Amino acid sequence: MNEELIARVGIHLRSWVTGRPLAGDTPGPGTATVVLEDAACLDAVLGSDVVGPRTLVLAPGVRDGMDERSGATLVGYEGSLSGAEGDASIGDVLFLQIQDYGVSPYMSLLGTTLVRIVGDTDFETFLADADAAREEGRFASFAVSPAVQIADLSALGAHVPGDGPGTRLYMDRDGGVFVSPQGLRLGTTGDPAAALRSAWQRLGAASEVSGAVPLGAAVSEEVRGPAVRRRPWLARYLAALDLLRDLQTRGITEPRVSGFGRRLVPGLDAVDSVPEADDPEAPFLCWTPDKAYVRVAGVDRTFQLGRRAAEITEMLLVLGSAEAVGDYLERNAAHGESGPVDRAAVERVLAFFADKGVLLVADAPVLEATA
Repeated sequence: MNEELIARVGIHLRSWVTGRPLAGDTPGPGTATVVLEDAACLDAVLGSDVVGPRTLVLAPGVRDGMDERSGATLVGYEGSLSGAEGDASIGDVLFLQIQDYGVSPYMSLLGTTLVRIVGDTDFETFLADADAAREEGRFASFAVSPAVQIADLSALGAHVPGDGPGTRLYMDRDGGVFVSPQGLRLGTTGDPAAALRSAWQRLGAASEVSGAVPLGAAVSEEVRGPAVRRRPWLARYLAALDLLRDLQTRGITEPRVSGFGRRLVPGLDAVDSVPEADDPEAPFLCWTPDKAYVRVAGVDRTFQLGRRAAEITEMLLVLGSAEAVGDYLERNAAHGESGPVDRAAVERVLAFFADKGVLLVADAPVLEATA
């Protein structure tokens, strides 16, 4: 297996596990990633319109290559990609460990690890970890490891608009078709893509809370739906896990994340109706005792800031506008709770981010123009 194919398989597997579409993928004929539990289903799959030139098909024991009929790429694997525990290998170069969420805190991470929710107990443990992070700033150590991929994110409250049968499919030994091994059945191997899309939409519409289909066979909707509804911030929590994994790859360990347990500026803890509290696309501010960092969704960069710039950035994110920050600083200065009011410093922070193509708050263009 050449390096290009190895890299492609890794990208497709992450998409298939999480439900996130491939980065830069253009929707077209065929599902992006199809995993078969049994190669006996392969002929029926390749004879249907769920595969096409953009499709990567993973099936146990098959020879790597291209299917001449559909143009799909075929890749063999050993082990299982569907269970809650065990491992799988691809081409003797990619090795995956698979485990359920509940046992993950007690297991050693020996490499790339796929973590699945396989029942109500797992789901409740996930929620407890999310609540602890939100309220106390304590993130489960395994969940922020760069080796970990948590499965079926849309079912856990993440905003994943591309999840569905156009992104991923799974076929079990009986020929059932799902988006996930823990998901609701969409049809039977060989069914046309349009029928699978229709089933995805119909099953999803039956729940008031999006994300029911990928996890519906493992967690009852009576449990999942209300729990996700009560926690509109879960998407931001899951985005924070992504941030912390990325920072670990850069050698930045155990940073505090603004809005999870505490703020860098203590007085901001009491602010209600924070604009960024539930928004996974809002910038993140995090810090260690020595440094502070800002990560912005859609911008593949982490900005390192000095302490005062980080404090001003947090004020902007929490209060929502430069005018509100100025008023906040003036009130605190009047009560002797902060140093001199420096509106120019606020403008400099906004100008810094504007120069990087980042809009922190709605009124940033006005201030940036006067800086």
